[in-house]
Amino acid sequence: MERFANAVRPRLARTAAAVRPRLAWLRPRRPEGAVTAALPRITRAVVRPGTWPGAWRFTVVAATAGTVLAAGVVSAAGPWDSTGQRTTEQDRAVALEATRGTDHGGTHGNAGTPPRGSRTPPSAPSVLTGLGGGATTVKSAPVGKALTGILAPLLKSPAFGGLSASVVDASTGRSVYGDDAEDALTPASTTKIVTAAAALTALGPDHRLTTRTTFEPDTKEVILVGGGDPTLTAREKNPAGSASLRDLAGRTAAALAERGVREVTLSYDTTLYPGGEQHPIGVNPNLAALTPLMADEARVNDSASGPADRFADPAAEAARKFGTFLKDHGVEATPPGPSKSTARAGTLATVSSPPLATLVERMLTNSDNDLAEALARHTAIATGERADFAGVSAAVRAQLQKLGVPLKGAAFKDGSGLDRDNRLTAGLLTALLVKSGDPAHPELRPVLTGLPVAGFTGTLTGRYADGAAGVVRAKTGTLTGVNALAGTVVDREGRLLAFAFLATGTTDPTTAQAALDKAATALAACGCR
Repeated sequence: MERFANAVRPRLARTAAAVRPRLAWLRPRRPEGAVTAALPRITRAVVRPGTWPGAWRFTVVAATAGTVLAAGVVSAAGPWDSTGQRTTEQDRAVALEATRGTDHGGTHGNAGTPPRGSRTPPSAPSVLTGLGGGATTVKSAPVGKALTGILAPLLKSPAFGGLSASVVDASTGRSVYGDDAEDALTPASTTKIVTAAAALTALGPDHRLTTRTTFEPDTKEVILVGGGDPTLTAREKNPAGSASLRDLAGRTAAALAERGVREVTLSYDTTLYPGGEQHPIGVNPNLAALTPLMADEARVNDSASGPADRFADPAAEAARKFGTFLKDHGVEATPPGPSKSTARAGTLATVSSPPLATLVERMLTNSDNDLAEALARHTAIATGERADFAGVSAAVRAQLQKLGVPLKGAAFKDGSGLDRDNRLTAGLLTALLVKSGDPAHPELRPVLTGLPVAGFTGTLTGRYADGAAGVVRAKTGTLTGVNALAGTVVDREGRLLAFAFLATGTTDPTTAQAALDKAATALAACGCR
């Protein structure tokens, strides 16, 4: 392994030097088998004594051309180390005890438990490479019968019923493989790629979700106004930097003290979202009631992602906790009840979420359904639509039309992908992924940087243990009878490819998932001339 690293290192340096000038212009404004014997092997090193059994150090021949990261393209997600590996991913691979996202469907195997006890995570080539396409050290994308000969057998798994597949050269937008790419199928959680692109287009990456309190002087009524931020937290520890209900209570109490008020009537306002609070799937541990006011996604336990029991009335529970925090600051409040803040009520205090770019990354990495539904509703609000399912459908379609991506056959029924009546094509998903790497759309970069990294983060943490760890970056999707995978991969020649595989009528979710992973791994190992 050491000899390999020493041999590759000079070539990496030369590649970096050649590509770096061509990447400068890309800087954005802000800030989820069998590979045929003919393919290069993705190898693993011997495990050292004292490390966890799965602590393989994966290397890929593509490292010689593909480990140069377009730092400008992905600066919103940094920091990155000298090999192009996101350092936060390395840290999480070591420290994370059990990051579990969800892809719905009652199958929770998409995000495994990271091995424990190691101080050294798997190494990985860069997840993204230069999008300029002009560097002489980067060869053209795979084409023709060779790529078809590799992918087609893997995508004809007996575990699949219908299939829509697309692979596109991310630097040019040219299709290099398609199999019924324009057939609209149930996309499951890959819907979140659409939600992310629509929200970023409508709102911008710096937009924040604000929760506030208002005050009616005549009645001494304090109203907690829901701003549609499911990441609002009532917990004492707040490592994610979310807006804090405790902070809001402290600021509200201070503002009341300035007015000489120590006793208030407490109310809460959820009118930002009209209509019912129930998703078509009904009560489900993968999703809280759809309300603009909740704390910690209404989770009954201390989890931060994945399925969990939820409070039946998230807004009332959040307001109850808020009243307790007010009391801690010397303000007596009545038991809370629903109300509406009027124009007469002045703002007392506010707290805001992290930027939308951060929320999009969290949504995609952990397959966060609550956040996806919230961002879909904010997209509707920003475009003048009603913040309900019908408004979401109209708003998302309008934003994608702005981006010029193919919408034939597409149907947008929710923001999370839990609704089985959603319809997307593999061609639409790859078009959005390519658009997200386009220098003309830096606002969409979080769509790429938020995708889970194989073997490292989110819903791909426990996958690719014997495959392309660190090379595949993809959004998973699982419902009963549906398996999907869409994302990016750096191939053997260092080219960034966007891919989408949508499988329906699947009979064995484990076999179907493995077949999709093999296909993505084959892309990583392929030069396919």
